[in-house]
Amino acid sequence: MISNVPRLTVVVSLPILAGLMIPILPRNGNRVTRWYTPGICILEFLPITYISYCHFRIDSQSIQLLETFNWIKSINLHWSLGIDGLSIGLVILTGFATTPATLAAWPITRNTRLFYLLMLIMYGGQIGLFVSRDILLFFFMWELELIPVYLLLCLWGGKRRLYSATKFIPYTAGGSIFLSVAALTMSFYGSEVPSFDIQDSMHKSYPPSLEILIYVGFLVAYAVKLPIFPFHTWLPDTHGEAHYSTCMSLAGVLLKMGGYGLIRINLELLTHAHFLLGSWMMLIGAIQIIYASLISMSQRNLKRRIAYSSISHMGFVTIGIGSLADAGINGAILQMISHGLIGAALSFLAGTCYDRTRTFFLDQLGGVATPMPKLFTMFSTSSFASLALPGMSGFVAELLVFPGVVTSKQYSFAFKAVITVLEAVGTVLTPIYLLSMLRQLFYGYRFFDEPNPYSIDPGPRELFILICFLLPILGIGSYPNLILPLWSTEVPSLLLPYSDITR
Repeated sequence: MISNVPRLTVVVSLPILAGLMIPILPRNGNRVTRWYTPGICILEFLPITYISYCHFRIDSQSIQLLETFNWIKSINLHWSLGIDGLSIGLVILTGFATTPATLAAWPITRNTRLFYLLMLIMYGGQIGLFVSRDILLFFFMWELELIPVYLLLCLWGGKRRLYSATKFIPYTAGGSIFLSVAALTMSFYGSEVPSFDIQDSMHKSYPPSLEILIYVGFLVAYAVKLPIFPFHTWLPDTHGEAHYSTCMSLAGVLLKMGGYGLIRINLELLTHAHFLLGSWMMLIGAIQIIYASLISMSQRNLKRRIAYSSISHMGFVTIGIGSLADAGINGAILQMISHGLIGAALSFLAGTCYDRTRTFFLDQLGGVATPMPKLFTMFSTSSFASLALPGMSGFVAELLVFPGVVTSKQYSFAFKAVITVLEAVGTVLTPIYLLSMLRQLFYGYRFFDEPNPYSIDPGPRELFILICFLLPILGIGSYPNLILPLWSTEVPSLLLPYSDITR
């Protein structure tokens, strides 16, 4: 009987349904809701873990646990869910990152029921996107993120939250328009009855010009979400104004939706267009690494500096996907997971620091290490992971992208040399702005010249959240095979069609 349970449907719907139950919870201050939401997240993570380690076969290259039925017959929309190596890692990341994000929201005392309701709806939408096997369902889950993030930013953001939310909507909604047009064009082309099934789309062929247009339509949507230069400007504003628990979901999971779509749709389904435009993606990714690193150095705001570091790290994802090499794709997926953990940890640390200093401006800080050594230790460790220190997950991810570029057979030696040099320059710039951030924040005597009542080291709840992120960061960095085999066996088959294409 258990085998007949639609496991993935349960995983997708549980957070949403549990969130809709929040308004009827007992009104006992915020205490019940504070415990209820992390409990639901843990309850959600249990079947994710069970599916990943008990039902998911690493050696299989087919879609597993496939569930499908005709949801809306009039438009041929199927509720089609399934997992494979490309999605399972990001599903685990989503489950792993969301529980600490809900725990991080405990200091929120205003409209907590609505806040946690939006967090759970966002959680279900993220899981739903990573397991969708129907392009229209993929678009539906993509859009499900829009309203929760907008409201979380509007209602619990900083002083410039309305400006940031107003900027967030045109960017993401505009990208969604491109996504919907590209999805409809792909589904209606060559068929009287539209088919939105991803598996069916693998067997379609398009005229070269049309395939490039479809590819660019999807790419614009993913470029906004990932984000890719020059569609990135919404992220520093959103990241700088949103509550840090929202930033944890943004950095930890939301940005990875763009990278996943780029692999799932553009790389897997639109092979000829990706073959032609992959070099441009690599070049843009390399420029993005350097550009975001240089801009990050000039940021006085701690959260904005972390946001630009995220943009820089996403450049490695773009390069890896464009490299069309086994190591490059593996590195891109690992970089998404690694940055999800590191970015969420840094976002939480920035918020924890603000709770004590009441400022995000680095030139107003200094000397924080002395009264708060635990915060200093955790912040330094997470920053070292972000700058790809050996022994941490960021190092392994970036290390895979480099040989992915060098060993790619699709590009000339001169082009690969240019990309490698630009990557190396970006890798050198990363420690500069991160170590500068640590120096301004923790050293000197500016902020704590006199005793301060807020100079309290992180307590058990905050340390637990940070340990949840640091353990996998160190674990993956020390032994990457903890997670790499989940998708590494599927990457060669993903790249197989490119071996038959001639430029």
